[in-house]
Amino acid sequence: MICEIITIGDELLIGQVVDTNSAWMAARLNEIGVKVKQITSVSDDISHIKQALDAARERADVLLLTGGLGPTRDDLTKETLCQYFDSELKEDPKIVAGLTAFFKSRGRELTEINRKQAEIPVKCEPIYNYHGTAPGMWFEEKGKVFVSMPGVPYEMKAMMDDAVIPKLSAAYKLPKVFHYTIITTGVGESFLAELISDWEDQLPEFIKLAYLPSIAMVKLRLSCYGADPEKEHRVMVEVDNVKLLIDKYILGYNEDTPESIIGEILLERKETLAIAESCTGGYLSHLITSMPGSSAFYVGSTVSYANEVKSQILGVDPEVIKNEGAVSETVAKAMAKGVREKLSTTWAISTTGIAGPGGGTPDKPVGTVWIGLAGPGVSVAQKFNFGHNRLRNIQATSLFAFKLLRNQILGINEE
Repeated sequence: MICEIITIGDELLIGQVVDTNSAWMAARLNEIGVKVKQITSVSDDISHIKQALDAARERADVLLLTGGLGPTRDDLTKETLCQYFDSELKEDPKIVAGLTAFFKSRGRELTEINRKQAEIPVKCEPIYNYHGTAPGMWFEEKGKVFVSMPGVPYEMKAMMDDAVIPKLSAAYKLPKVFHYTIITTGVGESFLAELISDWEDQLPEFIKLAYLPSIAMVKLRLSCYGADPEKEHRVMVEVDNVKLLIDKYILGYNEDTPESIIGEILLERKETLAIAESCTGGYLSHLITSMPGSSAFYVGSTVSYANEVKSQILGVDPEVIKNEGAVSETVAKAMAKGVREKLSTTWAISTTGIAGPGGGTPDKPVGTVWIGLAGPGVSVAQKFNFGHNRLRNIQATSLFAFKLLRNQILGINEE
């Protein structure tokens, strides 16, 4: 089954909003064996939307649309679909009841403009929205499926998981897809490809290998379509084979993240973590606290951006900062030691660096970062240089901070 995703909205085309919906939808569809052939973005224009629908139905069996379902005049998707399927709008009592309850729960009355959202084309099957106000719509015509959903990510995701994916899975015989992903770090994509070249050459035809590079990581995804137990077993055999070649670069598998790996380790060992951040500005703490259950091992952090905070809160010697600079091995170690003592944790990590784009010197160019670590009988620091992109520097620093902690706890030597 082939699918095309159509995202609707001028805000997408002028770069005001980044389309994250399509990537998420494509991943979910792939899991059930639906292949996304194309992703198209169109403006809030009736003729443009109709042209996109005409073109997409020639290429795909399923068309998934997001966006343009709000209550304002620039939201044209529902009107367009009504015209496209030669239908008329009719108020759905269940949607009205849902809208009334939705606004009442927020201490507001249902207005006429919001009530209009309960009007949907007669020819569609409604998809009820339990997380917002705009209903989804399911149309079928000449063997093609058209599904329109809100552009608000959490509303769209709920509709996909609760209604669209189950309905597609029940209505069509879809091939089973099996993926296994190996997450590597500390090795570039081209060097990794050289390391596993002979192994890759001998992979059976039914196993597809993809290199998925991102900031400071490269993922290797092995996939087989039309999977059965025998094929899945062979994928896992090949995973074991490639592990022998790249084991020291492997960070985790499948949905693992650096922070989730650290969380699992600390939970299992009943140990705790504190963080002292400078150049990362709280990003490590954000990653940790984004995980459910992190309160079981994460105690807290300081964002010691100014040197005075490093000294007054973490106890870093001002003379050391003056003589060696805030971006130095000694300061990174002292920050980790200070926050560990302050918050009485098993482990502590620290970050201090020059994220950029300014602030670099010949001795310490932009991208220079020191990551410190303190623990039972441990006080170490590592130096990195991640380049000139500020956001990339922050994200890479976070990954390597968690990796340094993991390796120290588990006794992994990267040399």
